[in-house]
Amino acid sequence: MFIDSHCHLDRIDLSPYQNDFAVFMREAEQQNIQKMLCIAIDLDAYPAMVALVKDYPNIFLSVGVHPNVENKIKLTEAHLLKLADNDKVIAIGETGLDYFRSSGDLDWQHQRFKTHIQVAKKLKKPLIIHTREAGHDALDVLKKEGADEVGGIIHCFTEDWEFAEKALELNFYISFSGIVTFKNALAIQIAAKKIPEDKFLIETDSPYLTPVPFRGKPNYPLYVHYVAEKLALLRGVDVKTIAKQSTANFHTLFGM
Repeated sequence: MFIDSHCHLDRIDLSPYQNDFAVFMREAEQQNIQKMLCIAIDLDAYPAMVALVKDYPNIFLSVGVHPNVENKIKLTEAHLLKLADNDKVIAIGETGLDYFRSSGDLDWQHQRFKTHIQVAKKLKKPLIIHTREAGHDALDVLKKEGADEVGGIIHCFTEDWEFAEKALELNFYISFSGIVTFKNALAIQIAAKKIPEDKFLIETDSPYLTPVPFRGKPNYPLYVHYVAEKLALLRGVDVKTIAKQSTANFHTLFGM
């Protein structure tokens, strides 16, 4: 049984599933996808995302705003706290810093990142962290804002082992996506070998970052087993071990 710890179910292409989310969910169940954490990117689309998954007890939610998204709705602690008042919401984010797609004065990005951290601490919910070309600054903000009180996930890990060690010290888990299957992802693969068995997760980030052998095509939570297979190869264990360990780690992080 697999858990996809990071996916965007409201954005996947349902055309292979008769454009019916229920058909997709039946297939996911048949492919041993036990649970999915559906991650929020922006507040405008959030109500529809909640409505999509509300009848599925094995789908959980985060609430937050991706660092590159500038919502029409201004993010405040009060608003985020209100949206998080939902039994399905188990995490805050995805949030963080991204210097690849955003440039110029990014004080707004830092301030919004801090808002997410403060809300997570008030609710005692883990954070979902996105970083791109901003890893060390993101770690600095997490440390200064006391994010280690709640911990969380460095999602779609794209850094190196040195970064991973510092994130682990801050009480964060490391989640590997389809990128770990790419031939040029050597630093990520080295980290994947070294991560303690009780501190890693697997994800798809679907519909993005499709793993080999489907790279370049739409991604689905069903492909999480390709990530597990790569980790098993790197760590010298079988896929069942990766599935069992990552599932246990997810349950530990979210108190299930």
